[in-house]
Amino acid sequence: MPPRPRTLAAAIVAALALGAQAVPAAAADGPAGDSTTTTSRGVEIPAFYTPPSELPGADGTLIRHEPLPLALSLPGIDGPLPGRATRLMYKSTDANGEAVAVTGAYIEPAARWRGDGPRPLVAVAPGTMGQGDQCAASMALEHPLQLNGQTVSVGYEDLSVYRLLLRGVAVVVTDYVGLGTTDRLHTYVNRVDGAHAVLDAVRAARALDSASVTSESRVGLFGYSQGGGATAAAAELQPSYAPDVQLAGTYAGAPPADLTEVTRAIDGSDLAGALGWSLNGFLQTEPALRPIADRYINEAGQEALKDLSTMCVGDALFGYGGDSSTDWTKTGQSISDVIRAEPVLQTFLGEQRIGSLKPAGPVRVATGTSDDLVPHGQARRLAVDWCGKGAQVTYVPVLLPGVGSGLLNHFAPLLTDQGSAISWLTDRLSGEPAGSNCWSMPVQP
Repeated sequence: MPPRPRTLAAAIVAALALGAQAVPAAAADGPAGDSTTTTSRGVEIPAFYTPPSELPGADGTLIRHEPLPLALSLPGIDGPLPGRATRLMYKSTDANGEAVAVTGAYIEPAARWRGDGPRPLVAVAPGTMGQGDQCAASMALEHPLQLNGQTVSVGYEDLSVYRLLLRGVAVVVTDYVGLGTTDRLHTYVNRVDGAHAVLDAVRAARALDSASVTSESRVGLFGYSQGGGATAAAAELQPSYAPDVQLAGTYAGAPPADLTEVTRAIDGSDLAGALGWSLNGFLQTEPALRPIADRYINEAGQEALKDLSTMCVGDALFGYGGDSSTDWTKTGQSISDVIRAEPVLQTFLGEQRIGSLKPAGPVRVATGTSDDLVPHGQARRLAVDWCGKGAQVTYVPVLLPGVGSGLLNHFAPLLTDQGSAISWLTDRLSGEPAGSNCWSMPVQP
């Protein structure tokens, strides 16, 4: 299928904004799980990403770590700028209560923290990267652009990471469950898996000997799109799952809080491939859904799901942008129609809903008013739900005109609001109290 011009342009612009540099990886600190490497769409996945056969018991425990060369780095008097990076593998628990290895990266900033208190830590939950292991955000810090004729992966989250580092904030990035690690499929937009991976990344960073952050460091969460859903879910689950990880503030940008609505919106959009990642992830988490999938998904749909399971965002934009899920079903129904026809699927997606619990600490929910990819309405409703539970919510509608492209309507608020979001979060990390504008929700767009 030929590339869509507008999605091709978006990917190229993002790639040029980031730049690319290939740097060989350093030797791991401790043995990797396997001495051999695997490949995904022609990209070699280092042996570091193969989990060991046995995992530690405590969540957040470091399994292994190694130096991680940052592609965008400059020499400095006290070390590389903007900081020194370490690749991580740590233990977490998935939605089924099973032990799982998760990878990520910690970056110790060269800049001095000028706010109140000790150097703080922000866990960055990446936006949609894809489902192939080569798409992992930790790899994107080393190779911001993967372009080899088989895959297109762009490390657009590097921008938020570097902006935080320049403020003297330490950053830990999670790759999520199954992204990077070669033992399982990435459980895309799974509420519990995403939340646990984010919170355990904080624990892993604290356990790193070379890190300046400690249990006394204030902690913030930062995420947009898939990342916004993960940080929102983490803020909700922190009291029960990670009471040792006190949150000074959480930024949840364009959170996919209601997957039923998001499923309907992305079908036929520029990012229609994300629908396949969602289905693959649901089946990874809940194999009992497989008979329903087999009953509805036709041969073309099965091939698409298999193809997408190794794709990054760029690949999906080129290969499946604008496609409709009606082509994937035996009945000609859309996936949303299938969900409406199957109570089991409705229940499963209902359990993924974010907004049923009060989040810990102050939260900032931002959503583009013209966002029709991760619909504005369901993100706004998350803020309303949290306000109703007495949460300390700062709701920010990003007022931008629609431009006819779901991808651009979704991506533009990320760039427009990112500086303000980082400023809000660093204020919380410095101990400044957060306000709340829940009182204004009835008149907010």
